[in-house]
Amino acid sequence: MKSRPSRLLFHLNLAQMIGGTTMKLTTFTDYSLRVLIYLATAPQRRATIAEIAAAFDISEHHLTKVVHHLGKSGWLANIRGKGGGLTLAMPAAAIVVGKVVRDTEKVIAPAECFETDGTDCCIERICRLRGVLGEAIVAFYAVLDRYTLADLVHNDAALARVMFIAPAAQHAPARRAP
Repeated sequence: MKSRPSRLLFHLNLAQMIGGTTMKLTTFTDYSLRVLIYLATAPQRRATIAEIAAAFDISEHHLTKVVHHLGKSGWLANIRGKGGGLTLAMPAAAIVVGKVVRDTEKVIAPAECFETDGTDCCIERICRLRGVLGEAIVAFYAVLDRYTLADLVHNDAALARVMFIAPAAQHAPARRAP
């Protein structure tokens, strides 16, 4: 997988904004959001797993698992056969980013004390860190809940150029520039 300078620059700027450290979502959630962004960028056309994988330079195998989950969860309409492909199952404005992250992350456990099977921490019963981290998670999701997929693709023309999405009128699969 090749590193993209723009992604690295974003990561570095984000790290600087929040004091040099970042919270990291799972790769599964990252890929899920990328698939949804790709499809929302050109909602009038169907896309394939292969073209989305090529646009982001990621594994088709991993993306297949992601797309299967997004389809089962109702975020995608997966159409099989000739002329098939992937589309959003609802308008981008109806897809709340926080809901997608909750669905794909399942549980965010920033410390051992958040795990359901208990911990070996001797201060667990009197420690206040769990409450502070819990508050931070609530705030994290509160921010994500303020945004929809439509908010993330206002710059759809620029996104389409970067991801090499062909206009719908051409009915051609996305291809990478030489």
